Amino acid sequence: MTKNKNKKLDLVETTKQATKNIDVLLDENDLSIFKSLIPELKDSWTKKQIFRTETEAEFSVLNDAMHPTPAAKYWQCVREQDTYFKQLMGLSFQYRDNDLYIEQLKENIQKEKDRIKKARYQIRLEKRLFDKSNFELEAKDRIRELKMWSNLKKKYDNNSFDKENVNTHQAHSYKLEFENRRKALSPESPFIDKMHTLGQLSTIERMLKENPELENPKRKVSNLIEKKKTK
Repeated sequence: MTKNKNKKLDLVETTKQATKNIDVLLDENDLSIFKSLIPELKDSWTKKQIFRTETEAEFSVLNDAMHPTPAAKYWQCVREQDTYFKQLMGLSFQYRDNDLYIEQLKENIQKEKDRIKKARYQIRLEKRLFDKSNFELEAKDRIRELKMWSNLKKKYDNNSFDKENVNTHQAHSYKLEFENRRKALSPESPFIDKMHTLGQLSTIERMLKENPELENPKRKVSNLIEKKKTK
């Protein structure tokens, strides 16, 4: 039996364990309703969305106003993918730590003679097992999300920009973003929003005027630095 199949079986068993003692919380009528909903609740629990869908990633994160160029979208994908990779690693540490708690609780249950203490260990064990299954569901959706960001990176990699140095595209991309922000300003916009947007835009325009090569998202940054040194 493969590891993945074991995890799926654990998920089913954990759900059963987590719901079997809920009768202490519910009255008879509510318990009857709950039991009738268990298949549906398990289905919702296992297929629910946890992290962004591709649709949400496109319009919420990579929207055309804030990321108006393929380079801007690509580099935002890099940032998103890195963030969620680190979160997946953090989750793996939580998962391993939780497994140790489970092991310890099982040992405590075996050794404990006091009925109340043993019952408390059992409750904690059931919670930790339920947490374990939630970690597994979260990790599965996190992998889906990491793959999604990988696909989006490929989608926006049209070979028109530097994929090694994020700085290369930024003057060009930010200029377009700040122009979009300026269009969104109105007479009623807060003063600080106007100052930030207009100040950032005028600074980028000055930078581009001083160094027109900044408009080229595929330029060699090292060449630009050397050019500055020789002036």
